[in-house]
Amino acid sequence: MSSTPPPPDRPRPLRTAAVIPAAGRGIRLGPGAPKALRVLGGTPMLIHAVRAMAASRAVSLVVVVAPPDGAPEVKHLLDEHALPERTDYLVVPGGDTRQESVGLGLDALPEDVSVVLVHDAARPLVPVDTVDAVVEAVRNGALAVVPALPLADTVKEVEPAAVAGEPEPVLSTPVRARLRAVQTPQGFDRDTLVRAHAEVALDGEGATDDAGMVERLGKPVVVVPGHEEAFKVTRPLDLVLAEAVLARRRANDGF
Repeated sequence: MSSTPPPPDRPRPLRTAAVIPAAGRGIRLGPGAPKALRVLGGTPMLIHAVRAMAASRAVSLVVVVAPPDGAPEVKHLLDEHALPERTDYLVVPGGDTRQESVGLGLDALPEDVSVVLVHDAARPLVPVDTVDAVVEAVRNGALAVVPALPLADTVKEVEPAAVAGEPEPVLSTPVRARLRAVQTPQGFDRDTLVRAHAEVALDGEGATDDAGMVERLGKPVVVVPGHEEAFKVTRPLDLVLAEAVLARRRANDGF
């Protein structure tokens, strides 16, 4: 027996999309290709990050924000690598700052996207369970969600030295139990994130944390557990650690 088609006026289910800003050069990794295009286990980190988002069945669209003059190269890169067929992909040129690039990614989203993830291309190994936890929290009503981990180290607030390398006076010691190290993907109600990008002015190099922009609107942000493998690849030692994690995954899971 054939199923009865839904009434024409029934609204379509709303979608979840991920925006990956990948327009930065990542100078702390040294000279060479932009950070997102550095190779990890024989595959560019950007591809790992896209696959990490697409691994979630909740994510039906991934928008990659490329360097302003590099969109064709990034599009070719995505076409060269096997990606899940159930997920759509879109590449758009970015801006001069991360804040501008995320805004351009938001502008490219279809109208039926209601939940938006913003993910660092430099966090290529975030597990799918973390992605799903962020999406679920937004779908359950949170306006902004960040995955985060408790800090292992004691943190000091200091007065920055005028000259690099000089001793810096300690101002305070925050209570470590109340501190978290924030990761991505960060998840948002789309309208809330769009409003944040419209109302929070670009200042200097721009915001590097979209949840912080939502906080500036006076809206609540909640935390869900992050994962130790969702670390950011910023320095050469991080790349060594990422290679080790990837090798362990391939040995254990055939990843």
